[in-house]
Amino acid sequence: MIAANWKMNTTPSEAQTLVSQLLPALCDITGVEVLLCPPFISTVLVTELIKNSSVRLGAQNTYFEDKGAFTGEISPVMLAGMCQYVLLGHSERRGLFGESNQIVNRKIKAAVKHALNPVLCVGESLEENDAGRTDDVLGAQLRQSLEGISIAEAQGLVVAYEPIWAIGTGRAASGAQANVTIGMLRSTLAGIFDEATAASVRILYGGSANGANIAEFVSQPEIDGALVGGASLKSDEFISMVKQASTAKG
Repeated sequence: MIAANWKMNTTPSEAQTLVSQLLPALCDITGVEVLLCPPFISTVLVTELIKNSSVRLGAQNTYFEDKGAFTGEISPVMLAGMCQYVLLGHSERRGLFGESNQIVNRKIKAAVKHALNPVLCVGESLEENDAGRTDDVLGAQLRQSLEGISIAEAQGLVVAYEPIWAIGTGRAASGAQANVTIGMLRSTLAGIFDEATAASVRILYGGSANGANIAEFVSQPEIDGALVGGASLKSDEFISMVKQASTAKG
């Protein structure tokens, strides 16, 4: 999977232009599931644009209640039927909006209840990485975020490892480093669920992935793709990343 997180970028007209640039090339690429995560305001528009293609749609977030007096929130009920995936626990949601593992857990439970596949984001800060706490921090994020999730509910789960120290800094981890960490995440998933479930979960790399380094990551045995931020807003570069992923895993 190569997933595009547009974050708080693109107006609806810009989203339409970007999708129109992407679709002709992406529809001819096999072996890679492409996921677009536009801002909420463009969700309905992008749904219509990609409806006859193999491209999938994801939301950037969801709330954990179906409806109610929660001004400004988007519920999983509103997304069901349009989106196949939803990003949850992104480092920006955790860092800027104070989302804890417990909140992420509630959101995951709400998502799977409505047949939305969670893309669970986990990652450590520079301080945690330098202190040698990467495994402890990521392990806790996985276990607490997935508490109470059954093996059946985990069948559509995707995990994205996003080292916080590499997001938006241009300082990506090496492919070998990311592979070791993602291997640890898979082992942790095996402990939470079982070996078969852990093997089936796609684990993406999500720290400043771009056209110049994508091959280094997706060629690693434990890495099943990438969660792409800024580079996904550049149609030529994103298409190149999907093509490189297709070649690497072909």
